Amino acid sequence: MSLLDLKGITKEYPLGPTTVHALRGLDVSIDKGEIVAIMGPSGSGKSTLMHILGALDVPTEGVAALEGTDLQSLREDELVTLRGRKVGFVFQTFNLIQTLTAQQNVELPMTFLGVRKGDRAERARALLVKVGLAERVKHRPNELSGGERQRVAIARALANDPEILLADEPTGNLDSETGAAILALLKGLCRDEGKTMILITHDPDAAAIADRIVRLRDGRVVEEVRHDH
Repeated sequence: MSLLDLKGITKEYPLGPTTVHALRGLDVSIDKGEIVAIMGPSGSGKSTLMHILGALDVPTEGVAALEGTDLQSLREDELVTLRGRKVGFVFQTFNLIQTLTAQQNVELPMTFLGVRKGDRAERARALLVKVGLAERVKHRPNELSGGERQRVAIARALANDPEILLADEPTGNLDSETGAAILALLKGLCRDEGKTMILITHDPDAAAIADRIVRLRDGRVVEEVRHDH
């Protein structure tokens, strides 16, 4: 069974008197441990698909299942818990809280799941060491470079040991050398820990780390390409 299985997914948004058809009968399956890049021009449905894959939204029609559980069957509070445990998010803009240290930012997702303070601190420090920031634990985001901030964001995404990493343009705000280092880190973490990663990107270099590229256009899958690494 696939880890994520989307069948006949349609997503529509009312916009005044009209309806925006963001996804149009889309089928996507993602296996455990797979790295999949979602590519396509602006308006192709990438962000909408990411929201459904990450249980941030549910489709208008079709079935979106995570480990066989139909996401539409869950209440909002159950979706919140599922996201907290199963999905780690990495964003282009880092989304760190400026007033918190790197360690406190990484601890934050664990507080929502009720992890004890001492355990949170220990895990946050270990994750920051893992992403190469042992010397930056007490630094705040404005004291860190863009690449360091994204490393903090990756450590935060891993805080609750999720099965799925969802990375939305993770190198979009980084120079090419820093971006390449972040991609290598993400790929290494996924391979070492058996994580599944979904990478939303415009960047062919970023997509090159994936096992498979899914190309969207006008809310439909138009091509799937497998990479043999």
